[in-house]
Amino acid sequence: MTKIYLLALVVVYNFCFSAGISMNGVSTIPPVLNIGAVFALNSTIGKVAKVAIEAAVEDVNSNPAILGGTKLKLTVHDTNYSRFLGMVEALTLLENETVAIIGPQFSVIAHLVSHIANEFQVPLLSFAATDPSLSSLQYPFFVRTTQSDLYQMAAIADIVDYFGWRNVIALYVDDDHGRNGIAALGDKLAEKRCRLSHKVPLSPKGSRNQIIDTLLTVSSMMSRILILHTYDIWGLEVLNAAKHLRMMESGYVWIVTDWLSSILDTDSQLHSEKMDDIQGVLTLRMYTQSSEEKRKFVTRWRHLTRRNTLNGPIGLNSFGLYAYDTLWLLAHAIGAFFDQGGNISFSEDSKLSELSRGDMRFSSVSIFNGGKMLLDNILQVNMTGVTGPIKFTSDRDLINPAYEVINVIGTGSRRIGYWSNHSGLSVVPPEALYKEPSNRSASSQHLYSAVWPGQTTQKPRGWVFPNNGRHLRIGVPSQVIYPEFVAQGKGTDKFSGYCIDVFTAVLELLPYAVPYKLVPFGDGHNSPKRFDLLRLVSEEVYDAAVGDFAITTERTKMVDFTQPYIESGLVVVAPIKKLNSNAWAFLNPFTPKMWCVTGIFFLVVGVVVWILEHRLNDDFRGPPRRQIGTILW
Repeated sequence: MTKIYLLALVVVYNFCFSAGISMNGVSTIPPVLNIGAVFALNSTIGKVAKVAIEAAVEDVNSNPAILGGTKLKLTVHDTNYSRFLGMVEALTLLENETVAIIGPQFSVIAHLVSHIANEFQVPLLSFAATDPSLSSLQYPFFVRTTQSDLYQMAAIADIVDYFGWRNVIALYVDDDHGRNGIAALGDKLAEKRCRLSHKVPLSPKGSRNQIIDTLLTVSSMMSRILILHTYDIWGLEVLNAAKHLRMMESGYVWIVTDWLSSILDTDSQLHSEKMDDIQGVLTLRMYTQSSEEKRKFVTRWRHLTRRNTLNGPIGLNSFGLYAYDTLWLLAHAIGAFFDQGGNISFSEDSKLSELSRGDMRFSSVSIFNGGKMLLDNILQVNMTGVTGPIKFTSDRDLINPAYEVINVIGTGSRRIGYWSNHSGLSVVPPEALYKEPSNRSASSQHLYSAVWPGQTTQKPRGWVFPNNGRHLRIGVPSQVIYPEFVAQGKGTDKFSGYCIDVFTAVLELLPYAVPYKLVPFGDGHNSPKRFDLLRLVSEEVYDAAVGDFAITTERTKMVDFTQPYIESGLVVVAPIKKLNSNAWAFLNPFTPKMWCVTGIFFLVVGVVVWILEHRLNDDFRGPPRRQIGTILW
């Protein structure tokens, strides 16, 4: 009996050690840890991320210096682009005592799964969900291991400002990802004194006819600067429809978010017809520093994807690099978690134990007791990966956000510069500027020249006169005293004159279109009263007035005037007589009377001085002849 009892104790102890259970307050490290991953495996980002994450798991498990003898067991579930499946797959992973989940890929799914992560205190690390609102305090267990769209939109705003455009149109997928990204873009444009003139939503599952109808509406608007923020599966369809509607020709500007660069990097043999649809487009790519670790991983990538060549070779995009680093970041955090005495233990959620109905076993999903501690270690990781230095700011964003500015040309693309949150636009890599003080002045912003839609290198103006815009009604006096300033052509509605020339010259300098119509004011025979015309402007009968208006105090109380461009005032005109000039011309004002008066004043002054001085000064005494000479002197 004693041997049987001792054998039972040994079995129980070994079971507890293998499960990672703490006995007598002593921390034990389990041999296997379950981690999960949820994303769309067939997507541009998903098929790259799967290979990258599996390679990272293999590397971590083969390196005993990271987790000692503990191995990571990865379980990957496919969301298949579905929000519901994303939520269900996350719950399924948590049934297996998963300590962390990598993903999801899409921001709309991340919003749902983040609530699950909060409830069960399981860290959720996403390498592709870029919605800025996911960084809010509402999702404490969500950790973004890639760059936020907040910085991508700041880069787009700097590009718009760099080229001198002021009004842009945003086309976006109408979900959390699209709406929140465009909201961030609007804020960043406002900081540059630019604005979103129109926000045009696109249905996430819209048909081609719906896309064409939307683009037809956009084509009738004034701005030709179009920002496209959507997903890769619909983005190319939008650009193809734009090409069909001749919206990829000269005069248009298309700036798309980083989904396009991911397609270009992943599908290196993109069909030539699709490349024709995106000629001249600007896109962004998350910037990752050049390093020996990155070079080795890029070299290794072809070996990792040799089995995935049914639809052509799979290229490595930036999201794949961030997915690889995400697994390493998690491994470092788990190692620190164990070093601090953390235990892998789970407890039941009392709120869910009563909800089990039939096959829905909510009670099988447990709360990770060490989730908060593991989350803190994740946010404190300071390492260097294939993407460069990895460290989180106080806002839980990765440090040194930066992007490459890509111009699609011919059969490939060309980098025309960089953007970093430190110094804005530049033609040198961002890390070269990190050691210098931040300089965001206009003179320090630089990009190489781009090839725009229509195969032109000339910067597009960015606007046209809209077909559906309301014309400004500009009141002009039809009869004036001085026709040189304003004059109406006989039998026409056209005006000429200096005031009209100034008005049209100002409009040509504006960076946007101002459709207008000159409306004559008056009967054409008698000069109309300027006061009446300005009063109609204040009453919004006219939007503005052009003419020879004098600025008076009473008129300034009704309307605002431009800076005067003609001097006004009274002028006196008088004839002049030309006189011959000589060296003695300065004596002309001295008349004989003037000479006599001057001489008398000299004598008076001399007599006064003699009266005051002759009693005390010997020089003023003597014979009368001498005293008269002294007075004259």
